[in-house]
Amino acid sequence: MNRNYILFGAVLLAFFGWPLFELARYALGTDLHSHVVLVPLISAWLFWQERDRFFSAAGPPAKVAAIGCFVAALGMLVLWRICPGLSENDGLSVAALGFVIAVLGGGFLFLGVKGMRAAMFPFVFLIFTIPLPDAATEKIEDILVLGSTEVADWLFNITGTPVFRRGSSFELPGIVLNVARECSGIRSSWVLFITSVLASHMLLKSNWHRAIILLFIVPLGIARNGLRILTIGLLCVHISPDMVHSFIHEKGGPIFFALSLVPLFVLLWFLWRRENSKEGKD
Repeated sequence: MNRNYILFGAVLLAFFGWPLFELARYALGTDLHSHVVLVPLISAWLFWQERDRFFSAAGPPAKVAAIGCFVAALGMLVLWRICPGLSENDGLSVAALGFVIAVLGGGFLFLGVKGMRAAMFPFVFLIFTIPLPDAATEKIEDILVLGSTEVADWLFNITGTPVFRRGSSFELPGIVLNVARECSGIRSSWVLFITSVLASHMLLKSNWHRAIILLFIVPLGIARNGLRILTIGLLCVHISPDMVHSFIHEKGGPIFFALSLVPLFVLLWFLWRRENSKEGKD
C-alpha cells in the first residue's frame, strides 16, 4: 500500500508540479494570498496527527468518485493552460481547484467513502489553497469598505471628533481620509477567517459553536478595520496630517490583526469551557 501512496504522489506532482510552483511563486509575491503556501502543510499535519483513526475507518475504494475527481481535476488543468481570458490570479485559482479535486480523488481511492467522512476536514481545509477569484475579491472588498466606513463614522461621532462623511470619505480637521479598497482589510479578515476555521476545529466539538465562531469573524473584521480608520484619523487630527503616511497606516495591519485575535480567542475559550463543563456534568 505504501508503494501505491508513493506512486500516486509522483503522478500528482507530474501533473501539478508546474502549476503548484507557479502558485507558490505568485502567492509569495502577494499580500492577500501569501498564506497559500502554508495551507497544504497544515492539512498534511492534520492528516498525519490522526492517520491511524482515518485508516482504521477506511472502507473499500470509491472508484466512481475517485475517477470523477481525477477527470474533473484534469479538466481544470487543461482549462488553466488553454483559457486565454483568465487573469493570472483566476488561472491559478482554476489550477489550484484542480489540485484540490485530485487530492480528494486520492482520498476516495485509498480511504473510500467511510474513511473520507472521518478525514474530511484535512481535505476540505485544502480549499484555502485556492486564491480568491478577482470578482470575489472585489465584492468582498466593497462589503468590507462599506462596513468599516459605517463603524468608523460611528466611532468618530462617539469620540466627538468633528467629521463630515461623503460616501467612503471622511472630512476631518486638516485632512480628508478616503477609505479605498486597498484599506478594506481583506487580507487580515481572510487570514482571521482561516485561523478561526482551524482553531474551532481543533478546540470545539459542537458544530453550532463552530458556526458561532465563523459568524463572529465578519463583524470582528469590520470592527477591527473601523478602529484602525479611527486611530489614523485621530492621529492626523491631534498630532499631524502627516500621520496618514505613518507606520500605523502603511504597516500597522499586523498590530490590529493581533488585537482582533483577543476577542476571537476569548470567545473560543468561553465556548470550549462551556463544552467541557457540560462533559463534566454528564
